[in-house]
Amino acid sequence: MATSLHSLFLVLIIAGISIVPTYSTSRGALPDHRTTTNTTFQVNLQRVDSGKNFTKFELLQRALERSNRRLDAIRAMLDSTSNIDSPVNSGNGEFLMNLAIGTPPESFAAIMDTGSNLIWTQCEPCLQCFSQPNPIYNPQDSSSFSQLPCSSQLCQALRSSTCSNGCQYSYSYGDGSSTQGYMGSETFTFESTSVPNIGFGCGENNSGFGGSNGAGLVGMGRGLLSLPSQVNANQFSYCLTSVGSTATSTLQIGSLSAPSGGSTVTTPLIQNPQKPTFYYLGLNDISVGGSPLNIPQGTFELNDDGTGGFIIDSGTTRTHLINSAYSTVKQAFTSQANLPPYTGPSVGFDSCFQLPSDTSNVQVPSIVMHFNGADVSLPAENYFVEVNPGVACLAMEGAQDMSIYGNIQQQNFEILYDLSNDVLSFTPTQCGSSS
Repeated sequence: MATSLHSLFLVLIIAGISIVPTYSTSRGALPDHRTTTNTTFQVNLQRVDSGKNFTKFELLQRALERSNRRLDAIRAMLDSTSNIDSPVNSGNGEFLMNLAIGTPPESFAAIMDTGSNLIWTQCEPCLQCFSQPNPIYNPQDSSSFSQLPCSSQLCQALRSSTCSNGCQYSYSYGDGSSTQGYMGSETFTFESTSVPNIGFGCGENNSGFGGSNGAGLVGMGRGLLSLPSQVNANQFSYCLTSVGSTATSTLQIGSLSAPSGGSTVTTPLIQNPQKPTFYYLGLNDISVGGSPLNIPQGTFELNDDGTGGFIIDSGTTRTHLINSAYSTVKQAFTSQANLPPYTGPSVGFDSCFQLPSDTSNVQVPSIVMHFNGADVSLPAENYFVEVNPGVACLAMEGAQDMSIYGNIQQQNFEILYDLSNDVLSFTPTQCGSSS
């Protein structure tokens, strides 16, 4: 079985990394702070490199650099012996969401990240702040701001906090980047929906960030500090467009997030008690060209010590498979592609091919991901990426000790996280087509 490249556009899915704290409390009641009713809203997402003067090849290289740092960050977090938060430049995220803070509302953009929990932005007066497109938020100018007390469950959910004139937080990262400040409560506005009493970090001393067009981060993980938890959302979804599209990616919070297609497939979300921030899926096997690879049972299982497993992540570019599984996929794909290998200078991917001048008749093997109870058939552009004229690569990579489902593979699927029932749904769609 093969997939035609006749309509395959140059697909450059830019991914990055963002704050990945090493600790998160599992989801639970927040009687002192959480909103009491389910909140529903939709926001648009844009890529951090949108509108910048880079060539397509440069955009892809920037994406891969961020993705490699992201992989190192997640690996450091999952390493139970590691004392660092993440050896990454945490400000270089992938998807920015536009929102506003305070009363009256002040607009800013922040990175949306399913791999972390804390919501934070830069605050005046700043001891050290990085450059951002919008004015830095000043809590003294807002009538709805208040500091969180040390007794707050949100303060207690922080990995590192001190009690000095309110709840003080400090996040440090292995690359020298850090954010420090105090925890506050404020009204956040998402498009036309205002939500009061959101707990967030007011960063007064921030270094090592910048370069993302953003002014902070919105954590979407499983912990108490995350946006879904704080607004009591029982589900959220996103629909990510490809870079070549003029359409807009979207994030939906709450009951607006119902699957909209008839070909929806659903798989259980798996929790990692050792590292509860991330969302895990059960992957059983992978088919290439219509044939199951019969990857040994247990290859992608989550171990009792919290290692292993298969993470779905919004901030990782390409899919990373544990080395033994990747080698099997690579061998099967290469043997069926009927394309000569690319032998030129490195383009950032491991398995690349030389394309003919006329690609209308090029066929590439199909790829199907066999999750628990859900077979996800990937469009060709979700795994075969033209990185330079005449050069295309398999958008997967090997990893020594972990597997991650990257956002190249997630594009043009509505992906719904049902937090009440602990399931995740994939619905093939043309993201942004109704915008």
